[in-house]
Amino acid sequence: MEYPAFANTSVSQCAFYRRTCGLPACVDPTADRIILKAGVVGAITMPDRFGQFVRDDMRFRGAALGPVIAHIRSRRWTFLCRPDLPTDIHLFAELMRLDICVAPFGADIALPSPSDARTPRRAWVIPPRDTFRPSGAVLLAAVRARTTRKNCR
Repeated sequence: MEYPAFANTSVSQCAFYRRTCGLPACVDPTADRIILKAGVVGAITMPDRFGQFVRDDMRFRGAALGPVIAHIRSRRWTFLCRPDLPTDIHLFAELMRLDICVAPFGADIALPSPSDARTPRRAWVIPPRDTFRPSGAVLLAAVRARTTRKNCR
């Protein structure tokens, strides 16, 4: 017997994201997906090959990682972070050349939800466990470390 109070639904998952992880998420009822608006939380999205490097580099250096989302079909990863990157046209141009984007203020960030189990769209590479999110500047430094080396791609 399944108890509705303990069912894994978008609403219950969203409540976990809000209460335990400090993510100001809400359920989009039209698509049964969980979203949050960029603002209090930042996001940097990149091709999965860069994402794997950033994850591995940060682990090697002993830097703490926060939540990371895999977008299955597009083969991209989104790192949730503190929104501490400057609004700088030169920085955005540098990132655009690498196919990396920083979520602008107010952008929708889709989080993995129970509906993704039926048709996988998003999955946690590193699930959120608490309110910690690394600095966007630390993530950017790991990307730059990769791109400044010879034969980086």
